[in-house]
Amino acid sequence: MARSTAAPTDVNEGTESILGRGTRVRGRVRGDGDLRIEGFVEGDVAISGDVTIEEGASVKGDVQGTTVTLCGELHGDATARGAVVVRAGAKVSGNLGGSEVSLEEGASFEGRIEAELDLPPELMR
Repeated sequence: MARSTAAPTDVNEGTESILGRGTRVRGRVRGDGDLRIEGFVEGDVAISGDVTIEEGASVKGDVQGTTVTLCGELHGDATARGAVVVRAGAKVSGNLGGSEVSLEEGASFEGRIEAELDLPPELMR
């Protein structure tokens, strides 16, 4: 089990990094590339690529990425430049924001959703 309370962890550009099951990180995680979280993170996550919190994983902190896919637990806000997807079985307590936000049936969500919407002209009157 890896445990870190030191400086932020940088994720390599152009690759997918994995924080495997049983891994515990305490502190900020940031960097380029994609990140798949299978373990536990206590701290904010800011990635230039896609972020996926897998089933059985948990993050206590805010998550930012190009897209954010939530299958496990998140106690914090999720913000994406693209889509935020909350899969069935996920448990989210926090606000969601992105150009597109989707919640699958069976997901648990408590918070606010902020998304850019294109309303039809007839609703703009």
